Amino acid sequence: MESSQVRVVHHPLIDHSLTILRDAGTTTDAFRRHARAITVLIASYVLDHLPVDEVRVQTPLEETVGHRLNTNVIFVPVLRAGLAMLDAMSDIVPQSKVGFVGLERDEMTAIARSYYQKLPSHLADAETIILDPMLATGGSAIQTIELLKEKKARHIRLACIVAVPEGIRAIEEQHPDVAIVTAVVDRELNEKKYILPGLGDFGDRYFGTID
Repeated sequence: MESSQVRVVHHPLIDHSLTILRDAGTTTDAFRRHARAITVLIASYVLDHLPVDEVRVQTPLEETVGHRLNTNVIFVPVLRAGLAMLDAMSDIVPQSKVGFVGLERDEMTAIARSYYQKLPSHLADAETIILDPMLATGGSAIQTIELLKEKKARHIRLACIVAVPEGIRAIEEQHPDVAIVTAVVDRELNEKKYILPGLGDFGDRYFGTID
C-alpha cells in the first residue's frame, strides 16, 4: 500500500526481525533486540529528508567537503510503546530532543485517551518524528498529530513498525501532509481493533507486562 504519503521499507533484515516479533514464543529480550533492529533500518528512511549544510573538513590526509545537519530533530514517542523506538532513533541523531505524549486505549471503544504531554519548544522550526510502533485505527497518531500542530509543528512524519490500511486511510484523510514510514502493512483490524496478523500488544511484549 505504498503511495506518495506512505513508504514501506523493504529489507531482508526487516523480514527476519518482523517474523521474530510476530512469533508468540519470542522472549522479551529477543523481542526488544529485534524491535530495535527494525527501528534502525526504518530510521534511514524516515530521516532521509533532513537538510544539511556543506562544510569543509580536514581528514588525516587532506581537506575535503562534508555535510552536517542544519535542523533540529524532535522525536515524539507515543507512550508507552513508542519508547521502544526511541533509543535507536536517538542514537542515530544524538543531538535530537524528545517530547512525550501519553495516550491510553479504552478497551471497550478502542479510542485513545490523553493522560500526559511534555513537548520541547520551537516545534515550528524542527523536523518532528512521531514514534508509534502499531498504526491500527490511527486514533493515537491523529491525536498526536493534532496536538503537535496546535503547538505550531509544521514538519511531521510518523514512524511505525506495523500498519494497516484502516489507520493509513484515516491519516491520509485527515492529515495528508504527514508522511508515514512503516516496515509492513498488515491485512486488517479485527472486531476488537487489533491488527491481523499483527504481533499482539507491542507494549506488553516489549516491556514484559503480559499476564
